Amino acid sequence: MSSEKDNTSTLKAAVGVLGLSTVALLGATIGLAVKSNSAAPAAAPAPADDAMSAVAVPSVSEATDFIALRDGSTFLDDTDNVCAGAQLAVANKLCADLEVPTPQAGGNVTKGYVGDLDVGDLVPITTSYQASNMCPVNVHWHLGTEHYSYGQFDENGDGPHGTAPRPEWADRDLAGKDVRGGFRCHHYDAEDEKFTKPYEWKYCTNMEVGETYEVHWPHSSAGDCGTVNQFQTPFYDGVFCNLPLEVFQTIAKDPQNIASNVGVHGQVFTVVNDEAYFYPDMMRGMIVDKSKNMGTDIHYYTGSTTGTSRDNEMCSQYAPITWQVDRQCHMISASSFDKLCYDMKLQRDDMTDDLYPHGSRELVMDSLVANNAADGPGRNLRA
Repeated sequence: MSSEKDNTSTLKAAVGVLGLSTVALLGATIGLAVKSNSAAPAAAPAPADDAMSAVAVPSVSEATDFIALRDGSTFLDDTDNVCAGAQLAVANKLCADLEVPTPQAGGNVTKGYVGDLDVGDLVPITTSYQASNMCPVNVHWHLGTEHYSYGQFDENGDGPHGTAPRPEWADRDLAGKDVRGGFRCHHYDAEDEKFTKPYEWKYCTNMEVGETYEVHWPHSSAGDCGTVNQFQTPFYDGVFCNLPLEVFQTIAKDPQNIASNVGVHGQVFTVVNDEAYFYPDMMRGMIVDKSKNMGTDIHYYTGSTTGTSRDNEMCSQYAPITWQVDRQCHMISASSFDKLCYDMKLQRDDMTDDLYPHGSRELVMDSLVANNAADGPGRNLRA
């Protein structure tokens, strides 16, 4: 045992000496290299005509123009749009000539309001559209509001061009040459820069800081949900995409089938030039945020499509459809709308005709508004 111990000691000593020798050798090598480098002349600069100098190096700061890439994309070829032309033509009709009056929109959505048109057992969807297997098929907006919510968007609101008055039956003035404007919110303050400072719009057109807009998101269970064809302009193409005329005629015999499969989200905004109000995804539907009281105070009812081709004499026959309208008005940044328009320009279908505000239908009179308003599931206001 003692002999093995002596051998072990000798081996350890040898390893130690070898380690010290290695460290010393490494140090000497490094010293020589430093000395050699310091004594060598500076390297001559590469000639100007060096092959590498001819290679152009793109700046990493250059942003990709995704809009420009759209036209050459095989994924966004509009000839593959299966929803194009799917709209079922249903003409407007004089309200007085309708054998069975169809409920109209937009109406009064003030809390507690109920229309006068008896629609029997017809009810709106009071749960999420997603729960009814529906998806958004379009997004567009109107100058001012088509709906009326007292204290939120009404004749007492304001904007860069005032608001719509409310005479004997809420007749609306023209806001601009061709676009009828609706009611405005109460946020506007001409002394506050965020309501008056111009914004450089890149994608939306005919928009203005300080103005009120009512955004609509049509939803349908017959849309081409979850595909590149989901969003369509006009929105009717999206609503009827997978609904042949003969099928529509069959299910339309029971109006509840329509109201249970087609609906619209409505939400009202005043545009501000303030990035504290930026929201990045207005494409997918109503903004719901309980902490900010957004999308939580909802008026549910059945109505129709809207727009300036309809009024209290000429009715839409695209009815009855469910409406879910946020009673509150919210501020949102101009950049949020511009981001929305950017997203719209990247869809397969050409949504150019929805990149600007549409005119607002005049407020629908009580006799044409359904009496089935609700504040939520199981809370019908006519009871």
